[in-house]
Amino acid sequence: MLDHKRRLARLLVEKSYREGDFLLASGRRSDYYFDCRVTALHAEGSWLIGTLFNNLLKDVDVRGVGGMTMGADPLVSATTVVSHQLGRPLHGLLVRKEAKGHGTGQFVEGLGNFRPGDRVALLEDVVTTGGSLLKACERIREAGLSIAAVCAILDREEGGREKLREAGYDLLALFTRAELVALAR
Repeated sequence: MLDHKRRLARLLVEKSYREGDFLLASGRRSDYYFDCRVTALHAEGSWLIGTLFNNLLKDVDVRGVGGMTMGADPLVSATTVVSHQLGRPLHGLLVRKEAKGHGTGQFVEGLGNFRPGDRVALLEDVVTTGGSLLKACERIREAGLSIAAVCAILDREEGGREKLREAGYDLLALFTRAELVALAR
């Protein structure tokens, strides 16, 4: 898996990692920006993300994976497709930022593939403060599911891991910034 991780790091640095002065969604300023969607929507990047998330979750008892739309959409899709190829099918969930204004008006899409109490893992591209993941966790729990793991591609190491831990979740991240940059070399 180290070769896969190294290749993903190279793709992420090439396609998704930018240095400069950026305003983040959290309201903080940063000397780098990480737009994982570019890599997650790249054919090889998607496969690598799905493969590495499946490896991260191989010993975790889950029925599926989910995350906050739109950042997690390609992560969930990649992970579910690769899980099927590996013979350990994981179903997907997408959490809306706002409830649908029509139809069932729900926050969580994909619930028809789950039973109340099923265990799921939440996926995120970047964790800064953990706010987006915590909101997704809340909505998943309100939908009647249990959260077995929270996972990210990049932990910015800016307090998100600690916030998640305070809420009872341990973050499993593929990379920290230092690891990402080092592996990409």
